[in-house]
Amino acid sequence: SSPSSSTKTYFTKVHGLPNISPLVSSVEETPEPIPTTVKGTIPTWIHGSLLRNGPGKFEFGNQHYNHWFDGMALMHRFQIEDGQVTYRSRFLHSDSYKQNSERNRIIVSEFGTLALPDPCKNFFQRFLSRFEMIKPTDNASVNFVKYKGDYYASTETNYMHRVDPDTLESKQKVDWSKFIAVNGATAHPHFDPDGTAYNMGNSYRNKGAFYNIIRVPPERDGPEDNLEGAKILCSIAPRDKSKPSYYHSFGMSKNYVVFIEQPIKMDLFKIVTGRLRGKSLNEGVYWDPNQETTFHLIDKQTGKEMPVKYHAKALSTFHQINAFEQDGFLMLDMCCSDDGQAINNFLVQNLRQSGEALDEMYNTMSRPLPRRFVLPLNISSETPLEQNLNTRPDSTATAVCRTNNQVFCTFEDLHGEDLKDYGGLEFPHINYARYNTKPYRYYYGCGFRHLVGDSLIKMDLESKKFKVWRQPDLYPSEPVFIPSPNAEKEDDGVILSVIITPVKDKSTFLLVLDAKTFEELGRAEVPVNIPYGFHGVFNSSA
Repeated sequence: SSPSSSTKTYFTKVHGLPNISPLVSSVEETPEPIPTTVKGTIPTWIHGSLLRNGPGKFEFGNQHYNHWFDGMALMHRFQIEDGQVTYRSRFLHSDSYKQNSERNRIIVSEFGTLALPDPCKNFFQRFLSRFEMIKPTDNASVNFVKYKGDYYASTETNYMHRVDPDTLESKQKVDWSKFIAVNGATAHPHFDPDGTAYNMGNSYRNKGAFYNIIRVPPERDGPEDNLEGAKILCSIAPRDKSKPSYYHSFGMSKNYVVFIEQPIKMDLFKIVTGRLRGKSLNEGVYWDPNQETTFHLIDKQTGKEMPVKYHAKALSTFHQINAFEQDGFLMLDMCCSDDGQAINNFLVQNLRQSGEALDEMYNTMSRPLPRRFVLPLNISSETPLEQNLNTRPDSTATAVCRTNNQVFCTFEDLHGEDLKDYGGLEFPHINYARYNTKPYRYYYGCGFRHLVGDSLIKMDLESKKFKVWRQPDLYPSEPVFIPSPNAEKEDDGVILSVIITPVKDKSTFLLVLDAKTFEELGRAEVPVNIPYGFHGVFNSSA
């Protein structure tokens, strides 16, 4: 195979993709627990609930959301006890949801949808409203995250909602900016073994934008405590302060936070003037293939940004798989595309297409592939220039010093050619509790032979061989790994995934796979429709 540095974006020639519009259509909530029908066996050692989040309502009255990320947050809970499963779901009672529901129209702007001026206002008021800044939404539809033992529905603005993990009731709206000077945070924090949480959020100051590393202590000071004690560990200046990079997540090893500054850019002028120009937020987000990707390393102990910057060709990444340090190198594993257009492709109208238009949409999108960058940590004035510093055996990644504080890196593939037949891989998961920030062997994810995941994949990094679970007309959500009691091997446990379908006579279900063999153990069929969601966590009650 050709060296990774010359690998180009690969496109596909898929034909006859099935229509999946029911997966991105509104559903009713199911606020009281309902029983499911279990087929096969669900291990009795699983005690707890799979909590999932994602969009579940795509219109109010005759007004429709434009972007998949805009739909109102619908939270799901699969409670697993003694081999039985119940299901319930609730809409997050965010201010956005309540205001839109009261007026039966879209009052609050979302990422890809600009709320129109109130028709009840007079012409002058409507004209003036165009000069107002778009207020950030509190529609927290991306993930469930845990801080200090509490669960929060989370998105990328400065608002989260504390949620009761048993009833899914919205308890409290929490604003990051009341605790630290940030205008948002990702929905993908990382955790040290002691429960200390790390996250990232932008701040917008007079001097332009900054990226900030956030640290939240693990213990609470009292029953009312939520984000108290959160601190900004480090602020990083963007390459261009008026056009910072968009990021959905970040990497973390034992000693470093790794921030990936990618060429998906946010034009702050366009975003600030969006309402005036009648444009939504996503119109200010664009891909610049002429810029390199920069990896910033921040020492978790000192909060200092390391002087050496690591560069790579333009790539886009939503999710990292793992990062760990070994023998003077930091391995950074993540799902990457060679093109960053995807964020603007996930319009609801695109996801609801059928026939040739759907095939063309899919075939012109770059596929996400798992890759490893190897970053040499011990760079000094003595380090030779223009030679590959990656001395790891069996590794095809390269790292070459251009100057004493600039290293150019190419990746190695964490897969064989056969993964491309499954459309690449996204929504990666590992045995996080035991192997995050450590050398590891297995990762799990969704194969993407459609605009949403259509298979589950387990990859063995030693052999680059993988196991697959895939069935026609079934679309799995992100796999969540749960270790079995007294687990010895890395893959001792199960994989949970919510499987949904656009086909009327097939059922939605919670799938349980043996993580070692990837064989189906059981499924719990749910008698209601569930839309395709984003992320979730397992809340153990054992």
